Amino acid sequence: MIRYLSKTNLRLIRGTSLLRLDFNTEDDWRMMAVLPTIKFLLKNGCKVVILSHRGRPTGVTDKKFSLKKDAVHLARLLKKKVIFIDHFDFRRIQKTIAKSSSGSIFLLENLRFLSGEEKNDSKLAKHLASLGNFYVNDAFAVSHRADASVAAITNLMPSYAGFEFEAELVHLSKVMARPKRPLVIIVGGAKVADKLGVLDYFRNKADRFLLGGGPANTILAIRGFDVRKSLKDDRDNIAAVKKIAKYRNIVLPVDYVWKEGAIVDIGPKTGILFAKSIKEAKTIVWSGPLGLIDERPYERGSVQVARSVAKNRGALSVAGGGETVMFLRKIRLDKKFTFISTGGGAMLDFLAGEKLPGIVALEKNKFSIK
Repeated sequence: MIRYLSKTNLRLIRGTSLLRLDFNTEDDWRMMAVLPTIKFLLKNGCKVVILSHRGRPTGVTDKKFSLKKDAVHLARLLKKKVIFIDHFDFRRIQKTIAKSSSGSIFLLENLRFLSGEEKNDSKLAKHLASLGNFYVNDAFAVSHRADASVAAITNLMPSYAGFEFEAELVHLSKVMARPKRPLVIIVGGAKVADKLGVLDYFRNKADRFLLGGGPANTILAIRGFDVRKSLKDDRDNIAAVKKIAKYRNIVLPVDYVWKEGAIVDIGPKTGILFAKSIKEAKTIVWSGPLGLIDERPYERGSVQVARSVAKNRGALSVAGGGETVMFLRKIRLDKKFTFISTGGGAMLDFLAGEKLPGIVALEKNKFSIK
């Protein structure tokens, strides 16, 4: 069983917390989502050492992926000093933490500067564990990866799920285990291959799959429609996609917006068609924009769909994926959804019924704070 920070005896939450977060996004929406966990730990007198990452750096000198600016921004949000650690001399870091007062906050440099992070290296996990008394994972978005700061570290110290992590499991489990019907899943983005697991898992549970973007283009092409230069999956995934293309509950666009020989958005008739299914839905999941949302007017289809979801106040509505979430924030409709998942790939893997390494690690953790 996972131990949740929100349900733990406060007397056990003391000392220094190693807090795994995910700042790997273009704006601060993931940072904002975990503020309650940080504030809870500080309120209970803990020192907080934040572990995080950004991008896929090629080495420790790749400063464009540094977390230094994140430390500055987090300090502004918390209105409290955040001490940035720009090195990985763990003995020095231990001394710095030991000398600090209760309620101090530290942010370590990008963990992906260390080769052992993505290798789930036990030696790196030991170094990280030496910095604290207990571990909290509030980085659901990276918990589909078996990284040292996500998986191996839980073999060494008491481990808990943070507030945002708990919210992810609660809302996504409702979608998986007991979704109210009709269940409508909106699928867009670049590739259908990324969503194959979800489409397969819900093939007999979803009432409608509303497809746009690359997934729709790929299936349209399989069914003989000339999508010309439109974005679609490569041949490696075609065999699996052909099975998806036979699903009776798939709804494809009936009209399109073209630009230079490529489909860049769903058309207005499709928007109306999709809106009808969304209006009737009791559970809605959305992953991936339906058009070229970075350019006007090719975001209109996604805006129309977002507004349709926002109007259906009786449905449980969940959206996830960086592009989708930032788009919803941009058009100020993110608050109209029941839940905004911080996960992209993690949300999709969870909804596909896969066991996420970060969740499994927390479930297996047996340590207790002494």
